[in-house]
Amino acid sequence: AAAMALSGDLWAELPAERRIFCSVLLFSWAVYLWEAFLAHRQRRVYRTTTHVPQELGQIMDSETFEKSRLYQLDKSTFSFWSGLYSEVEGTMILLCGGIPFLWKLSGQISGRAGFGPEYEIVQSLVFLLLATLFSAVTGLPWSLYNTFVIEEKHGFNQQTLGFFFKDAIKKFVVTQCILLPVTSLLLYIIKIGGDYFFIYAWLFTLVVSLVLVTIYADYIAPLFDKFIPLPEGELKQQIETMAKSIDFPLTKVYVVEGSKRSSHSNAYFYGFFKNKRIVLFDTLLEEYSALNKEPAEGEDGENEETKSKTKNKKQGCKNEEVLAVLGHELGHWKLGHTVKNIIISQMNSFLCFFLFAVLIGQKELFAAFGFYDTQPTLIGLMIIFQFIFSPYNEVLSFCLTVLSRRFEFQADAFAKELGKAKDLYSALIKLNKDNLGFPVSDWIFSMWHYSHPPLLERLQALKDAKQE
Repeated sequence: AAAMALSGDLWAELPAERRIFCSVLLFSWAVYLWEAFLAHRQRRVYRTTTHVPQELGQIMDSETFEKSRLYQLDKSTFSFWSGLYSEVEGTMILLCGGIPFLWKLSGQISGRAGFGPEYEIVQSLVFLLLATLFSAVTGLPWSLYNTFVIEEKHGFNQQTLGFFFKDAIKKFVVTQCILLPVTSLLLYIIKIGGDYFFIYAWLFTLVVSLVLVTIYADYIAPLFDKFIPLPEGELKQQIETMAKSIDFPLTKVYVVEGSKRSSHSNAYFYGFFKNKRIVLFDTLLEEYSALNKEPAEGEDGENEETKSKTKNKKQGCKNEEVLAVLGHELGHWKLGHTVKNIIISQMNSFLCFFLFAVLIGQKELFAAFGFYDTQPTLIGLMIIFQFIFSPYNEVLSFCLTVLSRRFEFQADAFAKELGKAKDLYSALIKLNKDNLGFPVSDWIFSMWHYSHPPLLERLQALKDAKQE
């Protein structure tokens, strides 16, 4: 008790900025240790569950079960080391004054270009460019290992090294083309917005997010993947009929060549109001999956960007199962989940900007991170949104994960009402097999991390209707 009282007195004697800095560092490590504890529990499940549990006997063979177990074990081990590196790197940047150093360096670079200290927005953009470049370079070895060792080992990687680097450079350039203009406008709005700048800043980010959602699949995604209209035929007719039956304003259906990058499968829809589009990954479709087709004569050398692999044959879902998966996705739309998520996101964004407006005048926050003589707006955004709000962000993230699981059950139930229970049941099993998902999980890890309910819980919810 005496020791605690003494440490309490010492803590109280510290300057406010030191208390803020220490609190941020301690909380960051507390979150990391909590995540490491959860991951350790899940790794123990991977190591000890070596035989297919009795309740899974009908839906998973022992070979697939072992493959998924080893894949998830490798991913978890990789996640542990990359997470540890990330935490140590972040700690060293804070302890060594990496943020004020980079800000000073940005000032020197912009100064040489003829922009003095009064051009804070220019200096902010140089800082942002250097920070994202540093992040890209330090993250590159981890990304390479994940793609060309783990994903390669388990038969998912479809990229060559050349394609990987071309893709990475393209992503970096596209990100900067969006990030830098948006950030400069946001900083300008905060500078000239007066007492109510937080309202204007929030409205600006709302407009930007809506614009990005609108243009992403039409103008940004095609820079990385080839989108082709789903050919006329039975599947397209069935999709259009199902969309019409629930008043989904479908305008186009695309197939994206996801198999150029990975053999993982997916499907999604996008668009506002009366202009909705559905996108199906070719890896989801049994008929279109490149991984189900033997290369034609002389085709091997035609495209050096991607590899020709047939490890995962047979992959994808039948038409009826694809329709069931889409029935689930359209359920999210019909039940208003997309709109609810947007509303929650924007309420959170408004609250964060409001609290930012309250806190931005606190010089101690800047001093805590080495900014004693200047209070740059971008640095304030970073300190408050990334560090000060981190406890709130952790709680919000958990709440959204719980809500997401609830939405997934509701979307499954919607697909069931469309008469797709049997096909969704078999599709979920196939997708789990194709993606090497491990169906056994530690309950705390699952509760904290899984935005989708565990496979067995989803199948159980569909079972009664399937048997009917």
